[in-house]
Amino acid sequence: MPAEPIHFYNRYTRRIEAERVFGERWVRLAYENLTGRFFVWLVARRTFFSKWYGYKMNKHESALRILPFIAEYNIDVDEFAKSAFDYKTFNEFFYRALKPEVRPIAPGENVAVFPADGRHLAFPDIQAAAGFYVKGAKFSFAQLLGDESVAEKFAGGAMLISRLCPVDYHRFHFPVDGVPGESRRIEGWLYSVSPLALRRRLEYLIENKREITLIDSPRFGTVGMVEVGATNVGSIQQSFVPGRAVVKGAEKGLFAFGGSCVVTVFQRGRIRFDADIAGQSAEHRETYAKMGDRLGEVP
Repeated sequence: MPAEPIHFYNRYTRRIEAERVFGERWVRLAYENLTGRFFVWLVARRTFFSKWYGYKMNKHESALRILPFIAEYNIDVDEFAKSAFDYKTFNEFFYRALKPEVRPIAPGENVAVFPADGRHLAFPDIQAAAGFYVKGAKFSFAQLLGDESVAEKFAGGAMLISRLCPVDYHRFHFPVDGVPGESRRIEGWLYSVSPLALRRRLEYLIENKREITLIDSPRFGTVGMVEVGATNVGSIQQSFVPGRAVVKGAEKGLFAFGGSCVVTVFQRGRIRFDADIAGQSAEHRETYAKMGDRLGEVP
């Protein structure tokens, strides 16, 4: 029986496309059979495994992987802030900066933007997330944020899950104007956040290592950003200054090697998602969109 592909809606081509999964054979082996899941439990979810792989990606010989990777996944080198030949390691290439003009920020003070390149799911109410990946599976804001009092701010609120693949631009940005507070880390495992894994167990999103930042936005109220680590993503690096006002689209930080995701949460009634992502999400389908593009607006 052939493996079930991952389909997503591409906002730019307006077509439903099949995802090319980096390391698909390994991910399926790890999460779709009993032996593989035992290996994940025993080894792959643990920090030392991702640190070991990160060490490999930081060695100078890892730079030999860059050009074949670019060619295989048809990555647009014209977007890079510097030449592909200038990266000294694969990890340096992986969290590369882009030319500012290739990610224009959607205008409008009442408009929120996607925080990262990737495949996105929008839920006007977190309860609607129940059963998306696994029938009946759900989690609460309290579990995600690790703080009951903070979670109360988002009761009945909305959520965006932005999933970054290894082929994507791996810096994340602020979706709204505002003043960010201190980033708070919750230690955890490093499971894969690929749908191939989440179809098996949605709780990986709340069991993984993550960092949480609350943003006080004049238009959107309190907005929460949660960067979630994953297998081979042992490093979440923040680059913003807590307490200093930011504009939407400003860089917040980056992930080192691997796929990962950013979860953005909004208070109840504070955002109306754009029709295409809302419609595709209602059909249980992710939407591909780039950082800085329109996500939605104040109702």
